[in-house]
Amino acid sequence: MKNVLIISTSLRNNANSEILARETEKGAIEAGNEVEFVTLKDKEINFCKGCMACQKIGRCVIDDDVNAILEKMKKADVIVWATPVYYYEMSGQMKTLIDRANALYSAQHNIKEVYVITTSADGSENVVQTVLNGVKGWIACLSGVRLSGFLNGGGLDAPNQVSQNSQLLSKAFELGKNI
Repeated sequence: MKNVLIISTSLRNNANSEILARETEKGAIEAGNEVEFVTLKDKEINFCKGCMACQKIGRCVIDDDVNAILEKMKKADVIVWATPVYYYEMSGQMKTLIDRANALYSAQHNIKEVYVITTSADGSENVVQTVLNGVKGWIACLSGVRLSGFLNGGGLDAPNQVSQNSQLLSKAFELGKNI
């Protein structure tokens, strides 16, 4: 059994990336994992100030919702990021949270595997490369962590559109089942 944290970064209601993340959650639960789902929709997440105090005290000095999320991240064996692709990049919310996860670099954590779920209007496979490069850059700063897989939900240009795509829903479920 693994401790899985799924982080949905879209702020849109009926977001395609969140729908796929929920299917991944179902698969991970069916496989016997302990799963927690966090959405950034209702979270206050401020920008990193670059003060580096987190490296000394093990948490961020900014008083918002990030420290609670970081505690969940530290305890997770697996983190699944779900993001819409904006201009061929991860969502701003996801990037801001990753920047604020600087406290993890010097902290004890259980993270071993990271997965990425993306959705975009562009249906080509290369649309996710900049997102994956950003996530790989974050992972490179964490010891013992690897990118274990990703799911690209391309060709989705309207909210909730993925609900009609049984193939993508099935892939998301299987991703979770095989974590």
